[in-house]
Amino acid sequence: MKRLLPILFFLSLNVSADWLTPELLWQLGRVSDPQLSPDGNKAVYNIRRFNVEMNKGNTDIYLYDYSTGTSKAIAADSSNETQPRWSSDGKRIYYLNDKSGSQLFSMNVDGSDKVQVTNLADDINTYGISGNGKMIWLSIDVLEDKFLGKDKYPDLKKSTGHVYSDLMMRHWDQWANGSYSHIFIASLNDTKLTSEPIDIMKGEHFDSPMKPHGGDEEISWSPDGKLLAYTCKKVTGLEYAIQTNSEIYLYDVSSKLTSNITAGNNGYDKAPAFSPDGKQLAWISWEEAGNEASLQRLFTYTIATKEKKDWSKGFEYNVENLHWSGKSDAIYFISDILATDQVFRCDITPNMENPIKQLTKDVADFNGLSVVTPPGKDDLILTSRMSISEPTELYSVNSKSGATQKLTSTNDEVLSPITLGEVKKFMIKTSDGKEMLTWVIYPPNFNPANKYPTLLYCQGGPQSTVSQFFSYRWNFQLMAANGYIVVAPNRRGLPGFGKEWNDEISKDWGGQAMTDLLSAIDSVSQQPYVDKHKLGAVGASFGGYSVFWLAGHHQRRFKAFISHCGVFNLESMLGTEELFFHNYEFDGAYWRTPQPISYAKFSPHRFVQNWDTPILIISNEKDYRIPYSQGLEAYSAARMKKIPARFLSFPDEGHWVLKPQNSIMWQREFFGFLEKYLK
Repeated sequence: MKRLLPILFFLSLNVSADWLTPELLWQLGRVSDPQLSPDGNKAVYNIRRFNVEMNKGNTDIYLYDYSTGTSKAIAADSSNETQPRWSSDGKRIYYLNDKSGSQLFSMNVDGSDKVQVTNLADDINTYGISGNGKMIWLSIDVLEDKFLGKDKYPDLKKSTGHVYSDLMMRHWDQWANGSYSHIFIASLNDTKLTSEPIDIMKGEHFDSPMKPHGGDEEISWSPDGKLLAYTCKKVTGLEYAIQTNSEIYLYDVSSKLTSNITAGNNGYDKAPAFSPDGKQLAWISWEEAGNEASLQRLFTYTIATKEKKDWSKGFEYNVENLHWSGKSDAIYFISDILATDQVFRCDITPNMENPIKQLTKDVADFNGLSVVTPPGKDDLILTSRMSISEPTELYSVNSKSGATQKLTSTNDEVLSPITLGEVKKFMIKTSDGKEMLTWVIYPPNFNPANKYPTLLYCQGGPQSTVSQFFSYRWNFQLMAANGYIVVAPNRRGLPGFGKEWNDEISKDWGGQAMTDLLSAIDSVSQQPYVDKHKLGAVGASFGGYSVFWLAGHHQRRFKAFISHCGVFNLESMLGTEELFFHNYEFDGAYWRTPQPISYAKFSPHRFVQNWDTPILIISNEKDYRIPYSQGLEAYSAARMKKIPARFLSFPDEGHWVLKPQNSIMWQREFFGFLEKYLK
């Protein structure tokens, strides 16, 4: 009987058996981390699959062969095999395996001769190998502070307390435990380390890569293994919490000296990447201090002259995911533009007037990039690509024309019987006369003669584009499969539409951005197939804030609201961790004199007297970005007003819901609530 529950539940929502379901989403393989071989003939990548019954996932390594157009698993046991990287000669593949802690392994290209390269006492977080294959860096956690009771008091090993005397005590979904991610370097041959790893950050209370989201893109070897560039924010406590000033540091292996090459820019500097000829270093530099969403620019640093150059002057879109051409004459990167993420090329040519050119123009999002230039050939580009209607797969990109070709078909067998809804682009006029790109997703087998309940999707961020992303929870096709039209506007404050459009959200959360959301739903609601009496608004993070805000200002437009991990009370949001965000977005703390207008004018809790609509509130206990208490405050207010409300929380989830069974439960509650109030 238990096995029938998911089917019966979704039949009650009028979902056809050949339409998308939450259970089916968890059958899809998640493709990531594509890496071209040095000769460009093969590629390795990861696929992560999940077992819902066991409530866990497993990551394996696959090899794609360009000559045959086929893929096969080459490391696929019960452990997680991640981060495959080619040896410099292309004869072997390195990777991490977590069978007995996370250690480095090496294997032949066909998956044979698997050898454990490291056998360290501590887990390896991530790693990187120099271009000549002779040096390796390893990221390993090192205990430097005693915050935990069991570390402070050796006789109290079962104590659960942790004590702090400064910020930041916690970040996203983890409490600080006194450990920092340090960089260790060692000499290497194909199958073993040939020297003891040396901690080049010994005694430092800093992380590189930067926790919690930094990876191997934040550290880079020079091709000869003599210099190591790394990203680090070398401040602690309150200063760490209120600023974004990470820097790029150069470590000289021979002299053991470290220098800061980005001093003077007080915004983020991240993702260093040495050119293949070793003469230059590229990185991404945020334009404005304290603003995590300021313009991300492309910089280079010439090693011999120490000259810095901004290559993205006049380019009003964010630069991400840098990769040099093999000839060191160009840098490829990804940027979000007009609600898609595209591949660009910047020619590193002195005095070139417009060095940046857009390569791809698909209605899709490109993310992972890998570039090689075999002798006598043009640049070869491998990327991962997704859209609202297609999960991530590997694609090739022609370096001259930008034409793309699909390489892998990881999920075709699962998705081929599934009927998906049509996705259309609307340009909607905003209240101040501007054009706003809005995606509208229709139910499968849409009939314009019928009327459909409609959802306004409110994006988070706040500066995070509504692109062609394929989500495993906020999945537009899944919403459409449940019989809803989905309206997804790129409201004010999103990247991809120029700097001015992106900047217009900060210090104005309840202003034009909210008006844009209403303009979108009001415009689409004019279509005869939209049931104006069955409108809902849903969103997470800033999208959850948007839902709380609209609940107090919607003038009876909506019949149901769903807010996931949303901001409710701007004053108590001081309980968040990255206080630079709080200071920048709200224009300072609430006790500042005069008080910033955000606290009185834009905080949803000040407008609860206007709430009149059923609401589902989701707030997870391990979400330290938007504290759990925000949702509790909102739920208590709704019930005190006797508004029909429902509260969902997971004690083991943070800002996102990542465990399979939790995610499926989330979807059942989500669609069950909408079914009750919109169907």
